[in-house]
Amino acid sequence: MPPKKQVIPEKVYLGRPGNNLKSGIVGLANVGKSTLFQSITKSSLGNPANFPFATIDPEEARVIVPDERFDWLVDHYKPKSQVPANLTVYDIAGLTRGASTGAGLGNSFLSHIRAVDAIFQVVRCFDDAEIIHVEGDVDPCRDLTIINEELRIKDIEFVTKALEALKKQTRRGGQSLEMKKLKEEEATTEFILKFLEDGHDIRSKTDWTPKEVEVINPLLLLTAKPVVYLVNLSERDYIRQKNKYLPKVFEWIKANSPGDPILPISAQFEERLTLMHDEAAAAEECKNLSTQSGLPKVITTMRKVLNLASFFTTGEDEVRQWTIRKGIKAPAAAGVIHTDFEKTFIQAVAYNYSVLRELGDEGSVKAAGKIMTKGKDYVVEDGDILLIKAGAAKH
Repeated sequence: MPPKKQVIPEKVYLGRPGNNLKSGIVGLANVGKSTLFQSITKSSLGNPANFPFATIDPEEARVIVPDERFDWLVDHYKPKSQVPANLTVYDIAGLTRGASTGAGLGNSFLSHIRAVDAIFQVVRCFDDAEIIHVEGDVDPCRDLTIINEELRIKDIEFVTKALEALKKQTRRGGQSLEMKKLKEEEATTEFILKFLEDGHDIRSKTDWTPKEVEVINPLLLLTAKPVVYLVNLSERDYIRQKNKYLPKVFEWIKANSPGDPILPISAQFEERLTLMHDEAAAAEECKNLSTQSGLPKVITTMRKVLNLASFFTTGEDEVRQWTIRKGIKAPAAAGVIHTDFEKTFIQAVAYNYSVLRELGDEGSVKAAGKIMTKGKDYVVEDGDILLIKAGAAKH
């Protein structure tokens, strides 16, 4: 009797399941968020105002994800149409001390953060007497502490309300399976609440069980969202990669958000490059200054912390890069192309971009036996080139 096929459990991530994920640019007022947003998205919101709450409603834009694999495939196939991957980014109003209790635009601000899947947290590390700091002076570690505490306080409020609702249900008592499940959820929620009250962010614990994640995710907790720290420097400090505040910022993040990425960037420099409206001129300016734009790394790092990957569909008509969560199986990937394909999935013809790049063309890939036919249990790998075969949808 053949051995049973081993079933590899799918990894459960904190956050919304899905492929169309959004990130938000967050920070205290006047730290350079809107300037960075304009540079990242190549958009214009007018001149970012030099006063708190210049951004009230979140601005949204989609950013093309830089990927040399996509560029190579476009050059290789020379298709009539090309569709790169993108990332949705929001510019969210500046936070202020006391936001969790409604100060400033507190409640509105925190609800906007709740709607995104990951956070770019901008911290100001430059001195400029002409740009007002909402706290009166520049102190990045204090600013980081304010934001983290405000987010955690709001999470405690969310979890407390959820726990109260669960207790109302479990007071009824009983031995049903539903009641047993509710009591387990109540115990998990109590643990989550204590974890937050002890001063920890949800994302800092990396060994949440799948059952605990099932309780956490519907709560849309702010401290569960992955964070990329953007340390906003003056142009001069960014180019020379030196800044008096940086060592303390790195130390603070290591102590309070271990493992979260830290990227030095200069909103001032990125804005200047963007206003050139000429990629060749911007590249020449970077070359002359022996530096480079930090924006491509900002976007690719966010995709990484969101656990996003890509697969491609290719041909003379179109080359398209599709975004998926890492670890999803072929039917779910097919559903990104069209929802019906997930239900009617038959098989996927697959080979990886790296193989095509190495061997040069599809004929050589086929001759080398590298084109595979995969079924419903195939976990799509980053860089796969897929041809999906699906049946007719039943309506």
